[in-house]
Amino acid sequence: MLVKRGDVPEAESGRIGAEKFLTFKLAGQEYGLEIHKVREIIGLHDITFVPQTPEYVKGVINLRGKVIPVIDLRLRFGFPPESYHERTCIIVVETDTHDDQREVNGLVVDAVSEVLNIDSGQIEATPPMGSEIKTDYILGLAKGQGTVRILLDIDRILKEN
Repeated sequence: MLVKRGDVPEAESGRIGAEKFLTFKLAGQEYGLEIHKVREIIGLHDITFVPQTPEYVKGVINLRGKVIPVIDLRLRFGFPPESYHERTCIIVVETDTHDDQREVNGLVVDAVSEVLNIDSGQIEATPPMGSEIKTDYILGLAKGQGTVRILLDIDRILKEN
């Protein structure tokens, strides 16, 4: 499975107004990423393990001559590990770094669902969950089709240690 950036529609508006999101599954839950952060979707590659990295950093891959780190989002979020299967794939994202540079990372997810137009009326702010629970990596919660999708701020997720 390969979807290149040119094949994926760009986001149409600001940070969390009406936008397009790539939705995917992780531990039975639906999540969404701003489509303008997504470079491409690829099948699993041979991942080279890098010693002395956190458990959720699976290693690096060679993507057309460029070495990129691969992070298992299931492990990053503290979910139990699961064996990879035929729908497991890597979402290649381009994010902003601390010094306003661009960085490319691969995110292992259970399955990609679809690209959705989500308008601002469907998005709610994250409700307070107590002072000890961090939710600043969540852009908002999208309601629709009888479900709630967690919209992620991938820049914050990848910047945090």
